[in-house]
Amino acid sequence: MRDLLRLAASPQHWLRSGRLLLALPSLVVGGCTQAELVNALVPRDDFRLTTDLSYGPGARQVLDVYRPATGEGKRAVVVFFYGGNWDSGAKGDYLFVGEALASRGFITIIPDYRIYPEVRYPAFLEDAAAAFRWTLDHLAELGGDPARIHLMGHSAGAYIAAMLTLDERWLGAGRGRIRSTVGLAGPYDFLPLTDPKLQIIFAPEADLERTQPISFVDGTAAPVFLASGLADTTVRPGNAERLGARIRAQGGVADERYYAALGHIGLVAALASPLRFLDPVLDDVVAFLGRE
Repeated sequence: MRDLLRLAASPQHWLRSGRLLLALPSLVVGGCTQAELVNALVPRDDFRLTTDLSYGPGARQVLDVYRPATGEGKRAVVVFFYGGNWDSGAKGDYLFVGEALASRGFITIIPDYRIYPEVRYPAFLEDAAAAFRWTLDHLAELGGDPARIHLMGHSAGAYIAAMLTLDERWLGAGRGRIRSTVGLAGPYDFLPLTDPKLQIIFAPEADLERTQPISFVDGTAAPVFLASGLADTTVRPGNAERLGARIRAQGGVADERYYAALGHIGLVAALASPLRFLDPVLDDVVAFLGRE
């Protein structure tokens, strides 16, 4: 809890020093993860949550659905993929994301997906595609608008969202159902692989260029919003710069936004209700998703 008080007192210091509150999910304070601490401060009266719906037979092939607590009519849908270097992460840690989007009127779906060492590339993409197809199949009961289905992700999850948007291998004709895509701090153009673990994760693909979202830009995909923190030393903002430039050069639509004070975790943390003072990330995302 001291971490919460210190962040509130001096957010810029914590952002620059890399000791941001949401060092998801590695830090533990008083027996609680930092994600649990933040989620404990998130409002609970602006969404309805349904957990652990199966989209496949595996233990990690489950998802949570956040629905706005008020309002009528068909809602826009956001499928959010969390990050974790393709080897960690849990949907429950991202309640603050579900609340953020549901509070702005979006039905929000947050899937788990299989990760290393249980699987390697491309199993996490196959799971993400299966979660998207589940969403299409359940739109009516969710109250979702079939014309407004969006993808969103952070870090490795932004990679997943970008691959589903740009590479038709994963969704086939279903790719055309994506209205737009938001990527937060995503790796889109990260060869050569220098991390030994990533070399193992992506080893099943003989042609590593086919693992890179930027390789599949042809100008036909849905519009994308690429956000990065200029203080991010985990996934450099150049990933967004290069992908955005490639999309526009091919005649597609790509908006970019860079946040001077935010690092890799800070970018997604700023979506959380108690941390929105850090930067208007949520406002910018919602404005993009609401564009015609």
